[in-house]
Amino acid sequence: MIKGIKTGLRAVEKSDLGLLRDWRNIESFRRNFREVRELSLADQEQWFDSLLNSKQNNFMFIIVDLSSNEAIGACGLLYTNWIIRSADFSFYIGRDESYIDKDGFAQESASLLIQYGFNNLNLNKIWMELYEFDHQKIDFFTNNFKFKVDGVLRQNCFEDGQYWDSKIISLLHSENI
Repeated sequence: MIKGIKTGLRAVEKSDLGLLRDWRNIESFRRNFREVRELSLADQEQWFDSLLNSKQNNFMFIIVDLSSNEAIGACGLLYTNWIIRSADFSFYIGRDESYIDKDGFAQESASLLIQYGFNNLNLNKIWMELYEFDHQKIDFFTNNFKFKVDGVLRQNCFEDGQYWDSKIISLLHSENI
């Protein structure tokens, strides 16, 4: 387990799949994910199997509250490109449908994963694709971790009867303080 003061990051276990499915099916969360359909347990199991078969390129974790050992969220570095040393950052706090909490769990667990990516995996760039209406996550990562907007994918999402842009944001190893 990767440990901070309040949170830890541990490997995803098969026993976590029901909880992950429940979190990913929260409607307010799902609209912010690239996978917008309702997920079944079979979908989660298929995802887990593909994760196990791609361990060299995908690093998923359960976020744990160390005071209770309770799973409170999920995060990961996915689609790792070992040539350009980059990975897609996936992150949410599922407990209490927080998405990004105000109690410091999101702050610490995101920091732990960023440090793991740069210091253990030797990544040069950690990036995310976020829909323009996902202000909570855009603001959280640009304000707290100094992610920068790399570009915009125009009309890259269809939600609430209209097309929305995606923002690609990233943090370079040299920018990580």
